[in-house]
Amino acid sequence: MNNDEIKSMRKVFNNLKDKIGPLANSPEVKKLQERVIDIRRNAIVNNKELISTVQESFKSNDIDCFLANDELDAQNIILDIISKEISENNYDLDNIKIAKSKSNTLREIGIHELFAAKNYEIIETDLGDRILQLKKEDNNPVHPTGPASHLTVYDIADIINESMNLNLPPEPRHIMEAVREDVLNLLSESNIGISGANSIAANDGSLVLIHNEGNISIVSSKKLHIIVAGIDKLVPDLEDAISIAKLETVYATGKATTSYMNVISGPSKTADIEKKLLKNMYGAEKVVVILLDNGRSEAINECLWCIGCGNCIVSCPVYSILGNEFGYSSYLGGRGVAMSKFLKGDKTSFDSGIYKCTLCGNCTKNCPVLTPTNEIIESIRSDLNDNGIYMNEHKNIKDNIENNNSPY
Repeated sequence: MNNDEIKSMRKVFNNLKDKIGPLANSPEVKKLQERVIDIRRNAIVNNKELISTVQESFKSNDIDCFLANDELDAQNIILDIISKEISENNYDLDNIKIAKSKSNTLREIGIHELFAAKNYEIIETDLGDRILQLKKEDNNPVHPTGPASHLTVYDIADIINESMNLNLPPEPRHIMEAVREDVLNLLSESNIGISGANSIAANDGSLVLIHNEGNISIVSSKKLHIIVAGIDKLVPDLEDAISIAKLETVYATGKATTSYMNVISGPSKTADIEKKLLKNMYGAEKVVVILLDNGRSEAINECLWCIGCGNCIVSCPVYSILGNEFGYSSYLGGRGVAMSKFLKGDKTSFDSGIYKCTLCGNCTKNCPVLTPTNEIIESIRSDLNDNGIYMNEHKNIKDNIENNNSPY
């Protein structure tokens, strides 16, 4: 990110703070926050039981479920599912288009690189993600719900005009309409959709997906809908999942509710003709869920409380200077740095900025579930130091104190 992008991001974040603050402090949201804190903490403690429960629930709901131990496992499962779908339906291998919605988990497993290697064309349906996809270079997101928040309308107009051979003015509506038309044209040839999930109700076998654009409704209506979600997304009941979705919306956008909240509990079906069950009325004929571990089962419990709102980075002093350089993949800021240790190991955590954090605690103060990110980072730093991973400057100071009784 360059300086202009950092400045643009700060401006957007300041506006977001003004929206979130009053709503987050309302009595209704405070009560919701208390409920969600209990839900998340209990769910993580009982994660193994919830995994077992949801497998049975999915089976009852005619949803195929796979457990992926790591990134490679998830990739292989996805490729096997898609390969089978292509073979059974005689799709043209030279024209495989896959509709995708916004998902940190899909970015975590390298879905773009995976599909590119197979010559599958992935179509981002979220406007911000589509803009970054068309940007091609230096196109990592800067916020979970506003991935292109660092780009001005002039930047975005240039990206769209260059990539789509247009001459649009820097007007938001013109840009939106051009991208929408292009995406819908491409998706008319797509039979496969892939997404993440905001929360999963284990007892009900239901997945909750929230969005404002209506794009997830399109993705989930494809003949095959693949959903990849971390095992940390599991909660006991649908009411719990909805509560999390509501609180996430408040802290991500400053709005009380999102425009759309899809609850998926099975493939599309009808029994309106002689009560005979028929699949694929309007939505997916097949729904497949891949539950991803990838280090989560070994992570510190507090690391998994996160509901994905991104409010921690909005008030982070380090992120306001470095942008998405501070974080790992689409897991941004201090929490992302901490999580990267369990997803990818010590070196990745170091490279993501484990020693850049000031330990100020602003992230915890502004987290709806009070994730103690600064304490987690301090603990990880201690582990890394024991493993010989530290800043050379810190070692020099330590040696100087030991040898000279001074840090200098």
